[in-house]
Amino acid sequence: MASLNSNNKSTRLFSTHAHHHSLCTRTHQIAAFALVVATFFLTRLFDHSLGPCSSPYLNSFSDGNQYTAPDGVVRFGGSPGYGTHLTLKIYVYDENEIEGLKLLMYGREGKISSEACVKGQWGTQVKIHRLLLQSTYRTRNKEEADLFFVPSYVKCVRMMGGLNDKEINQTYVKVMLFLSNIGYLVAATIFLFFQGIMSCGAGAHLFKSWAVYLNRSIILTPEGDRTDKRDTSAFNTWKDVIIPGNIDDGRAQGKAGRLQLIDLAKQYPDKLESPELKFSGPDKLGRTEYFQHLCNAKFCLAPRGESSWTLRFYESFFVECVPVILSDQVELPFQNVVDYTQISIKWPSTRIGIELLDYLESIPDKDLEGMIAKGRRVRCLWVYAPESESCSAFNGILWELQKKVRQFHHSAETFWLHNGSIVNRDLVEFSKWKPPMPLP
Repeated sequence: MASLNSNNKSTRLFSTHAHHHSLCTRTHQIAAFALVVATFFLTRLFDHSLGPCSSPYLNSFSDGNQYTAPDGVVRFGGSPGYGTHLTLKIYVYDENEIEGLKLLMYGREGKISSEACVKGQWGTQVKIHRLLLQSTYRTRNKEEADLFFVPSYVKCVRMMGGLNDKEINQTYVKVMLFLSNIGYLVAATIFLFFQGIMSCGAGAHLFKSWAVYLNRSIILTPEGDRTDKRDTSAFNTWKDVIIPGNIDDGRAQGKAGRLQLIDLAKQYPDKLESPELKFSGPDKLGRTEYFQHLCNAKFCLAPRGESSWTLRFYESFFVECVPVILSDQVELPFQNVVDYTQISIKWPSTRIGIELLDYLESIPDKDLEGMIAKGRRVRCLWVYAPESESCSAFNGILWELQKKVRQFHHSAETFWLHNGSIVNRDLVEFSKWKPPMPLP
């Protein structure tokens, strides 16, 4: 992540240090690091205790079942399509309940552990599964379930060599056919995918036959990129849910936008800082040093990497610099309720240059402080904290899933009759649809 250097400008008002002080103290460095990795520790704490715990984050949420915040920054309960309270019921499949599911969680030899998979960018696959297992919105009665969650750690399994692409596809087909045969499939099923750095594509493309077997299931993914170099994107706004990325890992990408920023930083080192990232050797940039760079900046630039989304966007809120999105196709979580114009800036990636730097320099510090203050109230939405936390990524996801259940979905392959029955082109009732199915 590149950051706009503030050494030649007034420092941010939220700092308690003197106006001329440009460096973070050791306390700030440690605090920034602690906030960003808090998801890991909160998850570990949740594994050992189900009681309510106080939030380490500054937020104004008081009722997780209603979920509102002041100043119009975010509001779930009462917003169109969400309902006034969470009433969702989710059935979570056990790993032994579906043939082949263990392969997608632990690999062909069963040696990949959930502890190994909870870290890194794909950690959401484990965290959301664990949170659902302990959730008050989980039901063990399939007949009363609104949605059915199918756990899978497939991105982690693939990255750790537990399954290859062919094995992943074959196993998913087996899982989907099993679900189809027992009658709990189609739009009521939730799958969690993660886009990482991989040549085969994004999100649900980990399952190459997704277009046949998975095109009506709800997909939870941080990856909403519609520019995945394929004719058809696996992400579909009407049914899928964008979730916050797991703030537990970061890496450099040699993509066009980032390379442009590196060149720009060389031309204007007094305005833009883009330190060379080395992950090994004597010049390795450690986490403390990394967050110190961010802490010293007024703006944190977040260009696209291998795909449109980036963890740098979420990190910006915890080091309290204003995120500047330089990714045109990016999809952000909770867009129906979070007004991102109040807490971030999005700039055309085709106009990266001195014009961008001049624009950022022209923004008054008072305006930046207002954006940062509002960002403090919503950053708890990026943290995969226990359900007992009134503000968390998990609670936000539950609200989004409830909206998917409550909202009517229409497509070119969906029809309805006078009695309210939803049917397909062959007049088969929705609950009886079987794969393969045409794309919606």
